[in-house]
Amino acid sequence: MLALPLAGVFALTGCFSSSEEEQNSAESADTDARVSLAMLQPPRSGLSPLSDDAFKLSRWSTAETLISLDADATAQPGLATEWTQDGTDPSLWRFTIREDVTFHDGTELTAEVAMNALQAAIDASPQPRILDGVELDLSVEGNDLLVRTAEEDPLVPQRLSSPQLSILAEAAYEGGQVVDPVGHGTGPFELISVDGTSAATLDRYEDYWGEPALASGIDVDFVPDGTARAAALRTGEADVVEAIPVGQAGQIDEDLIYEVPMPRTNTLYLNNEEGPFEDPEVRAAAREAIDRAALIEGVYEGRADIAEGLLGPALPWAQDFRGSQSYQDTLEGRAEPAQVDGVEISLGTFTDRAELPEVAVLLEQQLEEAGFVVTQDVREYQYIEADAVDGQFDAFILSRATVLDSGDPAAYMYSDFACEGSFNLSQFCDDDVDAALQNASEQYPAEGREEAIMAAEAEILAQDAAIPLLHERVIQGESSRTSGAEQDPRERLLITAETMLGQED
Repeated sequence: MLALPLAGVFALTGCFSSSEEEQNSAESADTDARVSLAMLQPPRSGLSPLSDDAFKLSRWSTAETLISLDADATAQPGLATEWTQDGTDPSLWRFTIREDVTFHDGTELTAEVAMNALQAAIDASPQPRILDGVELDLSVEGNDLLVRTAEEDPLVPQRLSSPQLSILAEAAYEGGQVVDPVGHGTGPFELISVDGTSAATLDRYEDYWGEPALASGIDVDFVPDGTARAAALRTGEADVVEAIPVGQAGQIDEDLIYEVPMPRTNTLYLNNEEGPFEDPEVRAAAREAIDRAALIEGVYEGRADIAEGLLGPALPWAQDFRGSQSYQDTLEGRAEPAQVDGVEISLGTFTDRAELPEVAVLLEQQLEEAGFVVTQDVREYQYIEADAVDGQFDAFILSRATVLDSGDPAAYMYSDFACEGSFNLSQFCDDDVDAALQNASEQYPAEGREEAIMAAEAEILAQDAAIPLLHERVIQGESSRTSGAEQDPRERLLITAETMLGQED
């Protein structure tokens, strides 16, 4: 398979660069054409922006945030044009709201509307992950939104870039905890309708505050079956396809597929609170039983990277810290593996990512060779997530994005491994880990934050709270007539205003 390079800079909604080649392509675009999109997972929460469904709204360019991120996770203008941190009170941030922005229902964006949208996220139960451990107090002064944190927080701008903090029109929140995104975004595409968990329809929004979309709309189909998604690309039924399974890639014209290194780690979460893995020596036995290289060759056909930690090669600075003496000293504190014989464990995973059931099969074989007795439970993600979060499994295999929310892995680590983390599949709580995560959260970008994050990773791995298996690469499909779709490692962008279909000759 041809591995194509990533674009050096991600397009920012409403702030596009242009070249002569891009302008010529735009002139040849079929502006009446609609992009057909086959997506991996159906909505799990009615497309609520307060859930993971927010990333669908972001990938369709229908809901936008105050802040955008560039390829280096540096904050850039979005619905806020500028921001400052108070020089005498570092807990206070001021965001100037962009003028002349209308929502898809025709109402205007104001600082007060933005405040109310963020307040809905703060008041939600559960809160969006990006707000884990964070207290925000909001107020308005003219056209500025003032955000005050209980403690100094270096990542306030990056937090406000999370798709789960998208700004929707006031009418979207009239249902209380049920937030309706249909017709209430600000992006170049308006969400017109949603057909349950099967399809969604979006049209170009003609009054968009930035450059209008080149395509007239997006027709979305939710296709959890990987073989069906691959077939949709081969037959031309879909213009853009998410996550083509590795096993299907060889049957597709190599010019139609893009291999994208992802900040996504395939991880085995172990239940630290109850069951066999409450014992750290039994957790260590599971760690030692796993052959990562065999998983990569047997399931991913070599198109993945062995996980030496929670963070992979998509974050190149992570490896730089793993050789430090302090990092290695922390790992020396790991428990010694127990001898296991007939220890029964339940292993869960989901079918939405086609490789995971295959990983489960090989992992079961490896664990049973070490003396475990494994019972598998494999379902669609929407039917197994709640049980996983509630700790119903001894072990759970998850494909986990490590910089999904803020562009910074500290938020992911807090969500998954802090005592109060909202996505703590391992049911894990450790004072040393909490202290390391707290220290990482207090550091400013480029001022020691990366080193502190890696110190937290070492503490987590030392406890075998979870076992990182491999770092994934996603295979994205695009038809020959498609251009301008984003190959975004963070899975925030996909169809943008620049995405277009060529005119027929």
